[in-house]
Amino acid sequence: MDLYMMNCELLATCSALGYLEGDTYHKEPDCFESVKDLIRYLRHEDDTRDVRRQLGAAQILQSDLLPMLTQHRQDKPLFDAVIRLMVNLTQPALLCFGSVPREPSFRRHFLQVLAYLQAYKEAFASEKAFGVLSETLYNLLQLGWEERQEEDNLLIERILLLVRNILHVPTDLDQEKRIDDDASVHDQLLWAIHLSGLDDLLLFLASSPAEQQWSLHVLEIVSLMFRDQNPEQLAGVGQGRLAQERSTDVAELEVLRQREMAEKKTRALQRGNRHSRFGGSYIVQGLKSIGERDLIFHKGLHNLRNYSSDLGKQPRRVPKRRQAARELSIQRRSALNVRLFLRDFCSEFLENCYNRLMGSVKDHLLREKAQQHDETYYMWALAFFMAFNRAASFRPGLVSETLSVRTFHFIEQNLTNYYEMMLTDRKEAASWARRMHLALKAYQELLATVNEMDMSPDEAVRESSRIIKNNIFYVMEYRELFLALFRKFDERCQPRSFLRDLVETTHLFLKMLERFCRSRGNLVVQNKRKKRKKKKKVLDRPLASGDVPSDAGELEAMWLSLAEQLQCCAQDPELSLDSVVPFDAASEVPVEEQRAEAIVRIQDCLLAGQAPQALALLRSAREVWPEGDVFGSQDISAEEEIELLKQILGAPLPRQQGPEEQGAEEEEEEEEEEEELQAVQVSEKEFNFLDYLKRFASSAVVRAYALLLRNYRQNSAHTNHCLVKMLHRLAHDLKMEALLFQLSLFCLFNRLLSDPAAGAYQELVTFAKYILGKFFALAAVNQKAFVELLFWKNTAVVREMAEGYGSLDGGSSSRRPPVWSPEEEAQLQELYLAHRDVEGQDVVDVILAQLKTPRTRKQVIHHLVRLGLADSVKDFQRKGTHIVLWTEDQELELQRLFEEFQDSDDVLGHIMKNITARRSRARIVDKLLALGLVAERRELYKKRRKKLAPSSLPNGEESRKDVCQEDLEEGNLPEEESDEGEEKEEDSEAGQAQGSSVLSTEALGQSLSQEGFSAPLLWLQNCLIRAADDREEDGCSQAVPLVPLTEENEEAMENEQFQWLLRKLGVRPPASGQETFWRIPAKLSPTQLRKIAASLSQPEEEGKLQSRLEPTVPEEQDPEEEHQKEYRAQALQALLLARRKKAGLESPEGEGPAGEKEQLKMAPRKRQLLDSDEEQEEDEGRSKGPEARAPEIQKKKRFQIEDEDESD
Repeated sequence: MDLYMMNCELLATCSALGYLEGDTYHKEPDCFESVKDLIRYLRHEDDTRDVRRQLGAAQILQSDLLPMLTQHRQDKPLFDAVIRLMVNLTQPALLCFGSVPREPSFRRHFLQVLAYLQAYKEAFASEKAFGVLSETLYNLLQLGWEERQEEDNLLIERILLLVRNILHVPTDLDQEKRIDDDASVHDQLLWAIHLSGLDDLLLFLASSPAEQQWSLHVLEIVSLMFRDQNPEQLAGVGQGRLAQERSTDVAELEVLRQREMAEKKTRALQRGNRHSRFGGSYIVQGLKSIGERDLIFHKGLHNLRNYSSDLGKQPRRVPKRRQAARELSIQRRSALNVRLFLRDFCSEFLENCYNRLMGSVKDHLLREKAQQHDETYYMWALAFFMAFNRAASFRPGLVSETLSVRTFHFIEQNLTNYYEMMLTDRKEAASWARRMHLALKAYQELLATVNEMDMSPDEAVRESSRIIKNNIFYVMEYRELFLALFRKFDERCQPRSFLRDLVETTHLFLKMLERFCRSRGNLVVQNKRKKRKKKKKVLDRPLASGDVPSDAGELEAMWLSLAEQLQCCAQDPELSLDSVVPFDAASEVPVEEQRAEAIVRIQDCLLAGQAPQALALLRSAREVWPEGDVFGSQDISAEEEIELLKQILGAPLPRQQGPEEQGAEEEEEEEEEEEELQAVQVSEKEFNFLDYLKRFASSAVVRAYALLLRNYRQNSAHTNHCLVKMLHRLAHDLKMEALLFQLSLFCLFNRLLSDPAAGAYQELVTFAKYILGKFFALAAVNQKAFVELLFWKNTAVVREMAEGYGSLDGGSSSRRPPVWSPEEEAQLQELYLAHRDVEGQDVVDVILAQLKTPRTRKQVIHHLVRLGLADSVKDFQRKGTHIVLWTEDQELELQRLFEEFQDSDDVLGHIMKNITARRSRARIVDKLLALGLVAERRELYKKRRKKLAPSSLPNGEESRKDVCQEDLEEGNLPEEESDEGEEKEEDSEAGQAQGSSVLSTEALGQSLSQEGFSAPLLWLQNCLIRAADDREEDGCSQAVPLVPLTEENEEAMENEQFQWLLRKLGVRPPASGQETFWRIPAKLSPTQLRKIAASLSQPEEEGKLQSRLEPTVPEEQDPEEEHQKEYRAQALQALLLARRKKAGLESPEGEGPAGEKEQLKMAPRKRQLLDSDEEQEEDEGRSKGPEARAPEIQKKKRFQIEDEDESD
């Protein structure tokens, strides 16, 4: 900035400070006032920080303030004012502007302020300035707490802040151009701090219990001192070069030498005997140029390998929002004397200060005495000093304060918080990512220290390590942390250094976990599952002390009785108004606002039949609120009063909640909060390392590893080892080599194998050859493997590549259309051509009746269209006109059947069974209403009786009912069955075809067993048997969730065919948004559960099942228990007999007298449901070939009758 552009008042103020003559600074008389004026100017500067920029351009700090500080420290008021001004001038640029400005002009101002701060830092790199600060701080710390004034504490804090601000200034690498082992400006500053003795004062502040209030300031200064240092390198300073370091340097030099030799060899081969201008031109066959002709290459053949179509093109610009994050932390080697000083400082800090300081800082953080994001300094110090302790001479006692499970929890909590904030706060995602990197480094160092404790010769240290690992590996959040970080890794805001640390930390965690599992044999860990529940919505409804009739007829009937009373009361002159007060004087609501409540009270009196009180309230309210004639005018007649009361009676008035109802709602809210707290279900399970490793077998994790593997030349040997180890675990241990069959990875392998220095990466080369060999072996049998190279794959695709496409029976494969064999297609074509021109019949129904393999109507129609035999699906829509009209004979038959079965429990069901012309339920109900045989639909409801107590039932009745009852709800049936015959289907033959496509429980179980689901079926059978045993022992039943703990069972529960089996067995699916697992309903009795479990057994296992299903009974039993055992044996015998015959269940022949049947109360419903035990009969075509299909268990079905007419 030009000094001539400086503000005149600011220039006059700076001139009144004083002047420097040689090394002596002469202050002006009003120097102190001028310094205070500068502080005032800085307080009122604008958003561009103009005052700060002008003072920086004038170099006020270098030419005036620093000499004033060193030469006039005896003037205490002036010294305090200069310190205040320096603290303000040196505050970070980010603190001045809030963030890095995006607008160009503000960004220029930001860079100017940053340049001035770097000049201030260079000016402070002198022993004189820090000597004054150190001496002043020493004198202040000599004062006891009772002698120290408030001004003294302020001066201590300002000195610490000034040192913090100077150390915080970033280094300008382009301007300094310093190499390793050279003294940079930051090194010069550290050396000045050491010579002034300020480092000893910092150690005193960190170790003294009386100075805990400065702990955060001290920790921040220490973190800035070691900002560019590497703890492992710092710990080895002065001990000579280790053998490992020498071998690493030799390996790096060998790599460089091999690459140099390869480049020399390549250049030698490229030299031709002739001049380059006579190199000739060549036509590259198979490679097209811009047009349709082959490419013409005008250079030598040795350059053809480097040819690219992108040569000469403008590189595509990557938008800023998509650019990879830049590395901000750069480590360098300082001068040797500085490193020795820092090493000694670290040793003394660990010996005397670390545990006390970290405990104090942790207390400040937990009690929220610190500023925002101060926990980042805590995590940096934890990672740095624990790494230094581990590299120097490992002594766990020096870092015992941060070596605990509580510290793991604190770091994991902050890491998760930063992770969530990075995903939500996209504008500050880079800042949250840097904080997350610090937390990850701390977590990595905690794991490394615990791992080092395992190798300690002290048994107590090893036992402490075992306890910590046991706690860490038990909690699920510590295990899931790395998976979440890999899946949400974003290279736009997270640098490669974060990915490197994440890979190394994951490698260390897996290594420790695997070793711990091997040493323990079996490991029990915590497992959490979230059970989301929807909140109950409290409906807004009018609440009153009495029920308000909503029917106009009821109100009219009530008004007739009230009108007579009101006529008498209106003519009664003795009606007193003194005892009636229309408002509540004790209420907090003003009287003017209680008018609406008075109208509600009048309505309540009318509803309660208290006509005199209602009339008295109306007249009293008219006197209290005469304005607006809301309660009538003053000269209102008696007839008008009665008409007004009639309007009030029928008005829908808003009502407030009573205190009891409000209390009930508060209790409901408390219960909902308790339910939300219990939404996370915590359980324990045995840990399987391979199952945990399978969680890493995802494309997101492999993609992150491939991204870091691209920089294998820049990576350290340890980083490359961690990369290869994880990829080897996925490919070899999990047998998922196809997960790495990706073109970008193969390009990387090609670059690696062609690298002249490939010998230095022997582990990488061996792994690349292993993966390539597996790929070419698979490509020999699966030609589609070359196409799969273009895509990242999941585990399902990997299995299909290896085992064959379509081998999985998961949810995606079950949605595929059924396969038709050539014989079935020929039969379908023959049947269609033979019956398509026959009038009076549905060709699809005829085909369904004669097909050998059971198919649904929809499958047949779609395959006819696919074969080209029909143009559209609409060609097969049922017309239905030939059965809509009822003949006179059919009406007489319907009337006869109704009169015959009108006293039975299921009128409609018996009519459906015996009627000649097959009709849908809705059609029959409509005709019964039209004929006047029933007045309303509810008369056709199936009559139910109350269930008798088990003790009142005759012998054997309960067991037979349990065995034979099929209580399948409407929700457990597929939509095709539950809605069949209601709106779309008028003919019953299609329903028979559809029902025939459903396999019986046993046939479905055998089909699943043949497809590899034998273990899940056995698991399901054991769950049913255990549930039956528990319900017999406890005497009560509740819904039992089916929790799959193995991957095989989880895959089975996601299979649609397996889910269909569960529905057939009566297992309830999870409620949407509220439950996660399928559940065994509470209504199923133990006998029913054992019957269902028996239906899952294979024929050869029936003998074993029968012995297992019989409960063990002691030698001496009560008569009731013997009867129960006999009933259970009879039920089991009937079940096994039915299974051997492969026939459906039939209802018991004798259900007992009518008094012993179940009676169920009918509940009013908005939608009317009719239940029926109808079993669909098969037509003649189906009865001809029963051997072609598996027998079916006919199920009781629930049909829905709508009020609207069925559309044709």
